[in-house]
Amino acid sequence: MDLQSFHRESIEDREGFWAEQANLIHWHKPFERVLDYSNPPFTRWFVGGETNLCYNAIDRHLASQADKPALIYVSTETGEERTYSFAQLHQEVMSMAAIMLEQGVGRGDRVLLYMPMIPEAVFAMYACARIGAIHSVVFGGFASHSLASRIDDATPRMIVSADAGSRAGKVVPYKHLLDEAIELAGNKPQKVLMVDRGLAPMRRIHGRDLDYAQLRDRHRQAQVPVTWLESNEISYTLYTSGTTGKPKGVQRDVGGYAVALAASMKHIYCGNPGETYFSSSDIGWVVGHSYIVYGPLLAGMATIVYEGTPVRPDAGILWKLVEQYKVTVMFSAPTAIRVLKKQDPAYLSAHDTSSLRALFLAGEPLDEPTARWISEGLGRPIIDNYWQTETGWPILTVAHGVEKTPTRLGSPGMPMYGYDVRLLHEQTGEEVGANEKGVVAIVPPLPPGCMQTVWGDDKRFVDTYFSSIPGRMVYSTFDWGVRDDDGYYFILGRTDDVINVAGHRLGTREIEESISSHAAVAECAVVGVADQLKGQVAVAFAVLKDPAPYEASQTRLALEGEVMKVVDQQLGAIARPARVHFVTLLPKTRSGKVLRRAIQALCERRDPGDLTTIEDPSALEQVRAALAG
Repeated sequence: MDLQSFHRESIEDREGFWAEQANLIHWHKPFERVLDYSNPPFTRWFVGGETNLCYNAIDRHLASQADKPALIYVSTETGEERTYSFAQLHQEVMSMAAIMLEQGVGRGDRVLLYMPMIPEAVFAMYACARIGAIHSVVFGGFASHSLASRIDDATPRMIVSADAGSRAGKVVPYKHLLDEAIELAGNKPQKVLMVDRGLAPMRRIHGRDLDYAQLRDRHRQAQVPVTWLESNEISYTLYTSGTTGKPKGVQRDVGGYAVALAASMKHIYCGNPGETYFSSSDIGWVVGHSYIVYGPLLAGMATIVYEGTPVRPDAGILWKLVEQYKVTVMFSAPTAIRVLKKQDPAYLSAHDTSSLRALFLAGEPLDEPTARWISEGLGRPIIDNYWQTETGWPILTVAHGVEKTPTRLGSPGMPMYGYDVRLLHEQTGEEVGANEKGVVAIVPPLPPGCMQTVWGDDKRFVDTYFSSIPGRMVYSTFDWGVRDDDGYYFILGRTDDVINVAGHRLGTREIEESISSHAAVAECAVVGVADQLKGQVAVAFAVLKDPAPYEASQTRLALEGEVMKVVDQQLGAIARPARVHFVTLLPKTRSGKVLRRAIQALCERRDPGDLTTIEDPSALEQVRAALAG
C-alpha cells in the first residue's frame, strides 16, 4: 500500500485501522472498544483491554530470545560497557520492582526518577510499568528549583536517584541538588532509593534514604508478576515547559502508547527482532522514553543506553558504536551532528557503518547544509522527523515500512498515519494553501500514543492545546509551517514563548522568573534567538531596580555572571541565557505587553515589523544599542 492510501485509511476508518495495529502487542484481556471520543478533545483508546508495557517489551520475548542482548550500556565517561540479555534484564526489573513493593509503592503511585544514563534508570522505569506505578523522569541536568516544582506536582511516594552523573569527563553530583529540592518541596517523598556509583560523596538521611545495592542483593532472585492494567490507566508523566512558569505534566496511557510505539517501530523505523537500535538521547526527554526504553524492546531489538558526548574520546565514538554493535537504526539530534561538523570529517568514514539502514534526526529543525553534510559523509539515508513530548511519536516524517517515499532536504516529511494535520491561519482558523505559512495543527481525535491530558489539570489541557485557533477545536503544535506542492511540510519555528535549545524545550517564562529573583533585577524579557549550533539560545534583557551601581562595564559584566549563576542554581545550566543585556526599559505595547517578537527580530538582525502599538520607541533603540555593544 502507498503512504497516501495508508494515511487516508487511518483517518477515514480510525477504528478499523488501529484495531489492526493493536495486533502488534499482547493483550491479556481483549479491548471492548477501539476508540471512545464521547468527551472531546479527550480520547480513550482500546477501552476495556488489559495489557502491560513491561510484559510487551521484555517478558513476551523470553520464549524466543532470552539470551539475546536487550540492553547494551556504554559509558565513555566511566569506561564501562555492560550487556544485559532479555532474561537478565527481566530479573533486574523484577528485583527493582520487589524493592519498590517492599517500600509500599503500588498501582497508581508516583515514582520520580532523577537519574543519569545508567541501566538502573531503565530498570526503575520498567519496574514501575510492571507493578502499575506511574514514573516521572526528571532530566538529570535540572537544578533543585526545577526538580522541586516537579516533586510538588507529581507528589511521588518514592524518588530514585544516584550520587552523580558525568558529562564530558566532569562529575556532576546529584545528591545535594536532590536534598535541596526535597527541602524546597511541600510534598516530601517517603523514601529515596540511591544508586551509589562511587563518583561523588553523598550525605544519607537516616530513615529516608535507601541503598540500592544492598536491597538489590536481598531481592536478587525476586519473582514479581505483571500487574495487568486497563489500556487507559496512566503509564507515566513527563514534564515539558509551557508559556507559564509552571511546567506541564504530559500524561500518557498504557495501551495506546504500546500500540503506537510498536506500529512506529514497524512502519517508520523498520526495526526487527535481534537487531540493535541506538538513540543518543537521554531518558529525561520523550525520545529517551519512546526510543531508548520502550520502542526498541517492544520490537524485540536491543537498545543502547549511552552515557557520553558525541566527541569523547573522539568524534568517531558514535560510529564506533554503530560498528561494534551492528546498529541498524540510529536516532540522534541535529545539534549533535552540528557539533560533529566542527570535527575532522575523516571520523565519518573511520568505522564500518554499513549495518546502518538509516539515521533519524529530530529535536529541532534540521537545516539543509547539516543534512547534506552528514548524508554525504556517512553515505547512509538521513531521515528527519518532527514530533513533540505531547505526541510521543512522529507527526511528520516518511514511513519506509509502508512505502519508500523519498526524503526532501529541509523537510521532516509528510503527515504520519493517525494524524489529521492541517495548516491553519492563526487568526481566522481557515486552512491555508500550498506554500502559505500557517500554524501546524491536528484535527482530533489524537491518535494512540499522544498525551491523554495534563497531569491533574484537564482544564489546562483544553485551554493550552485546543483553544488557541479561533472557532476551531484543534490541537495546536504552536509551530509555524508551510507545505509544498508535493505535500512535504517545512517547520518554521514557534508561535509561542517556548524556545528549543538543542532539542530541549524551555519556557521563557521560567527563565524570566529565575532572572527576576535576583535582588538587583526589576523585570526582564527572555527570547529565543536562532543559533547555528543549538538551533536556538536564550537571550535576556533585564531592567535593574537601580542601574547606578552598575554603570561601569566591569560591574555590569560581574552582574551578568551573577544573574547567570542564579539561573544555573535554580533551573540548571541548560536554561542559562547566552547573554543578559541590561536596559532601562523593555519594549512594550500601550497595554503593557512585552513585544518579545520585536526583540527577537532585532536579535536575529531582522525587521521587527509593525510597531504601531509600541508605548516608547526608545526602548527598541536600547535593545539595538545593547546588541551592538
